[in-house]
Amino acid sequence: MTHVHRVDSEVGRLRTVLLHRPGPELKRLTPRNNDQLLFDGIPWVGRAQQEHDAFAQALRDHGVEVLYLTELLQEALEYQDARSEAIADVLSDQRLGDQLRVILESHLADLTTEDLTQVLVAGLAHEELKTGRGLVYRLMDRHDFVIDPLPNLLFTRDSSVWVGDQVAVTSLAMNARRRESALTRVIYRYHPRFEGTKHLYDPELEHIEGGDVLLLAPGVLAIGTGERTTPAGVERIARRAFEAGLAHTVLAVPIAQERATMHLDTICTMVDVDKVVMYPAVAYSLVAYTVTKDDGDLRVSRARPFLEAAADAMGIDRLRVIDTGLDPVTAEREQWDDGNNTLAIGPRLAVAYERNVETNARLEAAGIEVIRIQGSELGSGRGGPRCMSCPILRDPAR
Repeated sequence: MTHVHRVDSEVGRLRTVLLHRPGPELKRLTPRNNDQLLFDGIPWVGRAQQEHDAFAQALRDHGVEVLYLTELLQEALEYQDARSEAIADVLSDQRLGDQLRVILESHLADLTTEDLTQVLVAGLAHEELKTGRGLVYRLMDRHDFVIDPLPNLLFTRDSSVWVGDQVAVTSLAMNARRRESALTRVIYRYHPRFEGTKHLYDPELEHIEGGDVLLLAPGVLAIGTGERTTPAGVERIARRAFEAGLAHTVLAVPIAQERATMHLDTICTMVDVDKVVMYPAVAYSLVAYTVTKDDGDLRVSRARPFLEAAADAMGIDRLRVIDTGLDPVTAEREQWDDGNNTLAIGPRLAVAYERNVETNARLEAAGIEVIRIQGSELGSGRGGPRCMSCPILRDPAR
């Protein structure tokens, strides 16, 4: 069966999406390691799963096909080339040393496909590798991991983003998240559903993360740039998108790298073809550099207000802003609680966390239908509905 995958906007009717249901990798989090594993809190996993299941069901209720990353990975790993690539990536960790690497390779080679999938996602603790020995193994703390778990795999938007009919498998900046991209690439390379898919970007390239990439309109990308997505990454993906005919304008948007503003989609997401929900503290101070193709090279404009540059690139009179919250204190709190991180299922139809009461009221006052979901535990990793979803098929935006 041939599947079509294409995304050219943030708001075209959503047809197929990639999610990751939280699982045993979250049970690995403790106060001792959650900072190292780049997860803000320690969630109640059972409740997080219930909330995620409700999120997935809300999407299905609106006609969206839901794919699960772990299921696709397990199916891909049935192919020997996929299995070899996934194991080789784990073994490339320089912390292992030669002796432990050989032991680990043998251990992974003997696992069933299901067990290998679980280890790749949930990690392998020191005490779980019964055959471990050697200096590296001996000097590890008993609570350490031979293979780190991937709690941030929940945020499927970060490791891949579709631009037109091509997938950009991203290059995550933080080493603790590097393997997320590697596993995502295994899926897109080897799963039969994605046979023939062209790759716009690869993990070996300059750092770029999917949460920084907004498809404002067909042919127009806005890309946040800072610590996670570097200017070199923006330049690289711009060149590739221009060469592939997938974009005519890229807006490079510098953002301050803070815990609450990690990616562009933590301060701005689209809810209609000409409307964004945006953190008011930055809405009118954010700037953009317009990047276009110029006789085989890149032309970079001077900095302009983001909203002005975006509207021009999109060919509209104005990009309308719906503020997070109703006052500065509420706006800051609801931005922290992912009030800006909405997922548009279609024009004027968006999924949002129910706890952001004031932001949701402003969305509805602006004519946006809000599908409210619970997120008390899902939000503990600092990510909302957009972060947790990677659209792979949308209808063309009108």
